[in-house]
Amino acid sequence: MNIVTSSLLAALLGTTCLVSGSAIAQSPLAPKIQVAMPDTGLRSAFEAAARGQLDDATRATYATHPLAGWLEYTALRRDFDSLPVERGAAFLAKYRGQPVATTFRNEWLAALAKRQEWQAFLANWQDDIDDTTLRCMQLNARMALGRTNAAWTHDVQAVWRSSGRSLPDACDGPFATLATQGGLTAALRWERIDLAAGEGQSGVIRAIANGLDGNDAILANRYAAYLDAPDASAAQWPKTPRSRSVASAALAKLAKSSPDRAETLLPGIADALGFDEAQRSAVLYQIALWTVASYLPDSTRRLAAVPASAYDEKLHEWQAREAMSRSDWPSALAAVRKMGDAQRDDSRWQYFAARTSELTGDAAGAQVLYRQAAQAADFYGFLAADRLQQPYALCPWTPRVTAMDKAVVARDHSLIRALQLFSLGRKGWAVREWNDALSRFNDAQRRIAVEVAQDNGWFDRGVFGLVNVGGQRYPDEIRLYQLRFPLHHDASIRREAARNNLDPAWIAAEIRAESVFDPNARSSADARGLMQLLPGTGAAVAAKIGVPWKGGESLYDADTNIVLGSAYLRQLLDKYGGKPYQVIAGYNAGPAPLNRWMSQRPTMAPDFWIETISYMETRDYVARVLAFSTVYDWRLNGDALRLSDRLLGRTNGPRKQFTCPQAEPAKPAAPAAATPANKPASKSRRRH
Repeated sequence: MNIVTSSLLAALLGTTCLVSGSAIAQSPLAPKIQVAMPDTGLRSAFEAAARGQLDDATRATYATHPLAGWLEYTALRRDFDSLPVERGAAFLAKYRGQPVATTFRNEWLAALAKRQEWQAFLANWQDDIDDTTLRCMQLNARMALGRTNAAWTHDVQAVWRSSGRSLPDACDGPFATLATQGGLTAALRWERIDLAAGEGQSGVIRAIANGLDGNDAILANRYAAYLDAPDASAAQWPKTPRSRSVASAALAKLAKSSPDRAETLLPGIADALGFDEAQRSAVLYQIALWTVASYLPDSTRRLAAVPASAYDEKLHEWQAREAMSRSDWPSALAAVRKMGDAQRDDSRWQYFAARTSELTGDAAGAQVLYRQAAQAADFYGFLAADRLQQPYALCPWTPRVTAMDKAVVARDHSLIRALQLFSLGRKGWAVREWNDALSRFNDAQRRIAVEVAQDNGWFDRGVFGLVNVGGQRYPDEIRLYQLRFPLHHDASIRREAARNNLDPAWIAAEIRAESVFDPNARSSADARGLMQLLPGTGAAVAAKIGVPWKGGESLYDADTNIVLGSAYLRQLLDKYGGKPYQVIAGYNAGPAPLNRWMSQRPTMAPDFWIETISYMETRDYVARVLAFSTVYDWRLNGDALRLSDRLLGRTNGPRKQFTCPQAEPAKPAAPAAATPANKPASKSRRRH
């Protein structure tokens, strides 16, 4: 079977990164390689297998296909309750080492546990399985077979200690046996109660207390009740480390819903129990955080009450934001200067240090800070470059790759299966095959794999396969702009942009932020397609612009989604006075939060308005989409509208060039810490 086809032309050009004064060109990627995708017959076979109707002839037709294992798995999983043990073992042996075997094994083990086929369960067990439910099922298997030895006791106790939160029902049996055998001591129960108190899990504490005696049970239940409804009674508790720890955790939890009440209770309880500085600070921290996240009147005072030793990056940011919300530029600048070196050197805070320096009269100092921020190719760097009236910094990198290098990567069996599964809409399975392929690739091959994935329509690998992969960071890959910012359906984007008098780069940026060009994307809130439109929104927009509405499924058609999404942006732009930065905020958070923010700070400059949005997700989303728009302008046109004009809706202003500074570019901004403010329901996973 011819899985990989390619023209296999000449090798790629090398890295393009021209120094200041020269325009940045986009180097071509290697010739595309198309992986042979499943035919309609295989699609039908998967559908039949899912229904339990896969016939032997069809099974034989695809016996040698790369997805044969997944097709067989689809057929077998329907019958796990009755599947013979030998058949399951045969499947695992046949596909040993492949992701489909791992997927099969985990579900098969759960079925064997349900059937109480304990010998077979242990025969198919692997020690590297870390799923807590399956671990407890394995403990049940050993218990049922009389293997409750010292090793079993140790393993059950390890699960017991693993979390202060509720554990799966499968763990109940081993825990009960452990208690009967005397292995679940009072000390071990209190150890987990301490974990649960730190997590605010009163229900877990009550469950554990059922196994305690007398005064211990009374005290544990008292702690649980206090976590749910703190009051002044804790001042009467014995002055023990545990009392102090529980009371501090309870007040910190209370602060998230009622900072006023927590502040009232804290002094008396802290003095009576003898809180140390860390315990008192933990409560003061939450009181301040949940006050400032809503910009309540006591924000300044409560921030000042938190000891400097308790400040972290999150609270430093909120202290700066709170001052900005009041247009108190000296205090905002002072808050930025209190940040640690790494945080202060982030382009976001370099920019706002420059802005507040300028507003407090230090023009020379502001220029220095703007120049530092302008080295970054992000929202803040682009704004800083506008302040300096200089080109945008961009140092694109296209690694040298030969057509043969690309063909070798594209022949990897796991990668082929990943791309084929993605084309079938089986993204979860596709990611498992993708990760298996990456486990064998070096960094250069991983980057080539991203390019191959995008050749075959799987564009989000340019987000999830670069820069931060498996917890490992690759900062230089920030510069892989052509992979990180894929461009597809550009004819539709340009057409609808012209029809709605919108910047096509903005539409492309919204698609990148919402779905990374996956037309089949669907969120937990039922937002669909490229621009993540809800069916109700799609229907309303279609009616307004006179386009036939063919139901929610039509939103998975790329062209339909772009037509309706672009028209929706135009409607929002008209509704909110032509200011894209506010439209972007509303697109993410919805109309109610947007109206609140607009009424709170109606005359605030756009950059400060964006930074003082109370939802972390929306705040970062607005900055991200605007920065993406600038990069997509470069991808579409080779230059870009000024970002300071773009966010105000000025589409006919001067355009700017991109250059690569001679100095090393500043490190990319780290994502902001999550705010505790009430967040909108996400329409989709956000892409950075």
